[in-house]
Amino acid sequence: MAPAIRLGWVLCPPALADAVAELKRRHDRGCPELDQLALAALIESGRIESGRYDRHVRRMRTVYAQRHAALVESLTEHAPEVRLTGLAAGFRAVAHLPRGADEQSVITAARARSVGLYGMSPHRSSGATDPAQLILGFGNLGERAVRAGIEATGGLLRGDGAGSDADNEAASVRE
Repeated sequence: MAPAIRLGWVLCPPALADAVAELKRRHDRGCPELDQLALAALIESGRIESGRYDRHVRRMRTVYAQRHAALVESLTEHAPEVRLTGLAAGFRAVAHLPRGADEQSVITAARARSVGLYGMSPHRSSGATDPAQLILGFGNLGERAVRAGIEATGGLLRGDGAGSDADNEAASVRE
């Protein structure tokens, strides 16, 4: 529910509630109590007062939808060969790179252009780098940053090796 402050919720059968709570406690020593109380007050204010929480949720849905659209539009323009999945929910998508692409090489070259891309391989139990996939987060970036990042790395994502002159110019403009 609030990943930045490490708050969420779990719905489980009552018979498992104590075991789940104990695992959570051992895993991360619980959530900050003050943060939980602040979030609870915000949510409660939406029910009994002016609806601040509901307005906030509606506003943020619009913001995240615009960031999502910026990612899809930018990839369509700069790297149409890249297929995206995982966009139905959340703040990130999986970019499926063209066959033969090297995930780590793309990440390294993107970081040299001040663009943070993250590979899927560390999230696989085997650590396999094939198929080459990237996790593209857009939840904590503005639309302009999303568009600039994709523009700067479009050639890398397409599998053009070092990328085009336009990609390199876009990267140098940001630096």
